[in-house]
Amino acid sequence: MTDTTEKAAREAVPGPPAAGPAPAPSPVRWRGATPWLFLLAPLTLLIVFTYAPIANMVAYSFTDWDGVSPELHYTGAENYAELFTRSDLFEVFWVSGYYLAASVFQIVAALYFATILSFNVRFRNFFKGVLFFPYLINGVAIGFVFLYFFQDGGTLDSVLGLLGIETDRAWLGSPASANTSLAAVSVWRYLGLNFVLFLGAIQSIPGELYEAAELDGANRWHQFRHVIAPGIKPVLSLTVILSVSGSLSVFEIPYIMTGGATGTETFVIQTVKLAFQFNKTGLASAAAIVLLLIVLAVTWVQRRLVPDDKVDLA
Repeated sequence: MTDTTEKAAREAVPGPPAAGPAPAPSPVRWRGATPWLFLLAPLTLLIVFTYAPIANMVAYSFTDWDGVSPELHYTGAENYAELFTRSDLFEVFWVSGYYLAASVFQIVAALYFATILSFNVRFRNFFKGVLFFPYLINGVAIGFVFLYFFQDGGTLDSVLGLLGIETDRAWLGSPASANTSLAAVSVWRYLGLNFVLFLGAIQSIPGELYEAAELDGANRWHQFRHVIAPGIKPVLSLTVILSVSGSLSVFEIPYIMTGGATGTETFVIQTVKLAFQFNKTGLASAAAIVLLLIVLAVTWVQRRLVPDDKVDLA
């Protein structure tokens, strides 16, 4: 065999296949991780700015920390024992009764306006903006505006004088009058939020139901009772929970307008004073934990009494 024949034979023998490009990663593998990648940022913010502070607050509630000193000492359940043995710390919850009564009026008014403006009414977009606008205003600005509104000789007294009603009443001078005035301000501010929630729920009801009700001779009241009321039950339950928890944790309006004076101090204002005025951060942390547990307990009771049943109107 010549050299040329041997060379041709070697070239004819197939060698090992050449290595190709690496296979691309399976898209199915990344598809399962994609939702967690989108959730990474909000979950990080939630943990850092919500759950971590709550954990620190729980830890501080078992100490005597004054909020300033780098040293703190473990005191066990002494802060909680002090809370439940001092009745004056819970007497401020009576103030929440004014806001709870006001929230009932607020829900009824918001539901009324949402029902009326869900139908074809002239200038309804204008009235929607008027009702929702107060909720967009900063709470501090609202507090200062109504502080001048209720002062002696202020806007309210001037308007009543134009109507021929003379009054020398100090609207923020007595506990009953001051708490009623502050609760009215809260109604004015948060009415728009409940109004938008109800309006969105009502507009999500299929229009065919209204047409069927009209064919059956139902008037507006019958449509509200048999179509609107069942359709907005989950949203109504949500607004009740928000109203009750908000009534128990009122802070902004009374703190700006009265600072808790004249019998308007709420539990949150008292907690803030314990922490920053009396330097009892440990006791204030325990009070905040107790308030959180009260709100959760009230919410649980409400959910048990009025379960959130699934509504299917389609």
